[in-house]
Amino acid sequence: MTDRTLLIGDIGGTNARFAIADPERPGFSNAMTLQCADYASADDAIRHFLSELSVSAPDVICLAVAGPVVGNTVQFTNNHWTLNAEEIASDFSIDDIRLLNDFEAVAYSIPRLSAEDSVVVGLPDRRPALDDDFNIAILGPGTGLGTAGLIRRGPAVMPIVAEGGHVGFAPKSQVQVDILNALRGKFDRVSVERLLSGSGIENIHWALTRIHGEQRTQLSAEEIFAQSGANGDARATETTQMFFEILGQVAGDLALILGAVDGVYIAGGIAKRYPALLQKSGFRNAFDNKGRYRTYMERIPTLLITHDEPGLLGAAYCALELSSS
Repeated sequence: MTDRTLLIGDIGGTNARFAIADPERPGFSNAMTLQCADYASADDAIRHFLSELSVSAPDVICLAVAGPVVGNTVQFTNNHWTLNAEEIASDFSIDDIRLLNDFEAVAYSIPRLSAEDSVVVGLPDRRPALDDDFNIAILGPGTGLGTAGLIRRGPAVMPIVAEGGHVGFAPKSQVQVDILNALRGKFDRVSVERLLSGSGIENIHWALTRIHGEQRTQLSAEEIFAQSGANGDARATETTQMFFEILGQVAGDLALILGAVDGVYIAGGIAKRYPALLQKSGFRNAFDNKGRYRTYMERIPTLLITHDEPGLLGAAYCALELSSS
């Protein structure tokens, strides 16, 4: 069993991360990040990864993917690849393969994170107790907006796979109403992913410049974050503050929908790259601001995942389960 090669991956809209899972315990090594745009298919990217490591053909493949898995097939929202489990199994001559949603994989990683793999955001300043029954939620902005839940009842741990990034955006202030109206001129439907993603922060900045009657050069997400802060550009600062405020609103909505009384975890590359901006923002107040349910919300801890690759960690757990079955 221990000499089996367990290949795992976490494939998003922009990057594909591959690694070799530990065949004895949840963990991985030899992680490599590839650009999806550089490869015609996932098979090509996997072959490149295996070639770079001089690794033999895998015995197990477990891939976390940024999109819904329907009939063992994934058609990405933000990626030109299409994945089919049966075709991949045939191409690599294996029987053991699993495709799972990327935030399902992140959900599986939560009980396996150490205390150093997350930081508390706002109050209450406590961590969920994951050694007993629990309900938690996970969301994270990156190329898109991922969401999931995780429930434990006795020995059974059950993920809740969701596409919460595609629910409609519900504004909570006049400025947000104005942003929504501006974006309705660009999109047939304004989902929360149109605001809570890399392109989403660019959309917020674009809308705010028009609300303020400004004619500005459109900035990239990286430029907006670089120019925000105490001594930065006022519009960029307003944009990042609005981004994290809306993230707090949506995180609170997800906690209510899933009954995630034991905690909400923030994943994705954007929040992890800018933890100080997140901590200083209105995220937590927006999370708590649920009217008659404010007291209910104030008891729920919120945490930022700082682990480098929680999706790979969750995929490693699933690959180990698949290999052992």
